[in-house]
Amino acid sequence: MRLDRSGGVFCHVTSLPGRHGIGDLGDGAEAFLSFLGDADVRHWQICPLGPTMDAAGESPYQSPSAFAGNPLLIDLDGLVDDGWLDEGDLEPVPEFPADRVDYEAVREYKEPLLRAAFERFDEAGGGEGAGGAPPAFDAFREREPWLDDYALFRALSDARSEDTWTEWPEPLRTREPEALADARERHATEVRFREFLQWTFDRQWQELRAVADEEGVSIVGDVPIYVALDSADVWANPEAFRLDEENRPAAVAGVPPNAGDDGQRWGNPVYDWDRLAERDYDWWIARFRRLFELADVARLDHFLGFVKYWAIPADRDDPAAGEWHEGPGRDLFEAVERELGQAPFIAEDLGFEEPAMDDLMAEFGFPGMRVPQYADWCAEGDEYQPMHYPEGVVGYTSTHDTDTWVGYFEDLPERQRDCFRYNVGADGGRPTEWEIIDEVWASEAVLAMTTVQDLLGLGSEARFNEPGTLGGNWEWRVRREALDDEIADRLWELAGRHVR
Repeated sequence: MRLDRSGGVFCHVTSLPGRHGIGDLGDGAEAFLSFLGDADVRHWQICPLGPTMDAAGESPYQSPSAFAGNPLLIDLDGLVDDGWLDEGDLEPVPEFPADRVDYEAVREYKEPLLRAAFERFDEAGGGEGAGGAPPAFDAFREREPWLDDYALFRALSDARSEDTWTEWPEPLRTREPEALADARERHATEVRFREFLQWTFDRQWQELRAVADEEGVSIVGDVPIYVALDSADVWANPEAFRLDEENRPAAVAGVPPNAGDDGQRWGNPVYDWDRLAERDYDWWIARFRRLFELADVARLDHFLGFVKYWAIPADRDDPAAGEWHEGPGRDLFEAVERELGQAPFIAEDLGFEEPAMDDLMAEFGFPGMRVPQYADWCAEGDEYQPMHYPEGVVGYTSTHDTDTWVGYFEDLPERQRDCFRYNVGADGGRPTEWEIIDEVWASEAVLAMTTVQDLLGLGSEARFNEPGTLGGNWEWRVRREALDDEIADRLWELAGRHVR
């Protein structure tokens, strides 16, 4: 599916302004969309929307579900509007940090309020009087086939918080029908609570998408190719993964050693692509279908894994013990087109040279990515310099996994800085972050993307994530007053000048 020449801004929902300690789906998100509309920005890119866990460092890329939404993003004021909370229930609001998310404090404040809202919902029959839930709640439960297993998984996980599901008793681990039926009965209230949270998240997200439509903004979602081991996805769909007879991983994902590094062992279970092919890729079709209920465009993380993937025996810690296996390639995306039509995907192809990957992207028209922080500014024709971007790519000033542009530029050797200034014709008349934003917007890339941190000229202290580390990531937030008319006007002017 061909994308139009346009621009976008990355800002994950957790980074939005709001008074309850974390960006949510309420007024702060609407204000951000209004800013994008005023700036003539056509795309808002986010990280995956799934629940996050303290044990995984709050990474949205290690979620217990590839389908569910994060309850911490639910707007509490929206629950007051629904009548399931009172204004007084929200008081006193703790003095949360304004510039970062304190996840522990947010959970301590929000989770009891979410349970209180559910109790009123349940006691009132879902607001429809005694005798049953509102039709929309039941319709959501029927429409989303993943919900039943997800809600049970979270209920069981809460009851056995010290264990991952691979350590559960065998009847639950291997999903024996009688054990599952008994668990659903024993945990019926908790299961319903988890269903209520997902229904509430979905309603609020769809309302926010309607605001985005009014502002002319499309949402770019994100698809991590692998899912977390301790997830409802693996537990409920063992046939989609390479597991042993006890439903534990037989092989896990990673990347092999290269010159200068030892490789990486990610630990996510790899897919059983042969079995998925026999089932017409049903799990992936369901995953993409859910994704496009939440987003308009999707970035496919680690696109190489659809062409070939590095599988490491689960009982080996050394990434070098793995070997390459062939991925599904065009077969998967042909199945997606048959079921969903031409899906608007962006392929994350950074760091790998693989002709088969390039051919697959070209066949289906998936643009790749270019990030100028990977450029050698003194090398003529470097593919990461924006003046050399082809049309079929998405150009980024920074990403959620890189340093901010200012942080990157401050660490550049002086010769590289001089070459950058020469290449872009910088005369010191404007900040370096606006030099690179202008260059990316001026490039041939079909989409030009920047981050809120780069718009504000922030340094490494505002970095969102540093891969390979756990502490301090995914916390940065923007204050509402920071996104002012001056920045919107500058982006609006760039969009007009560069026909975006």
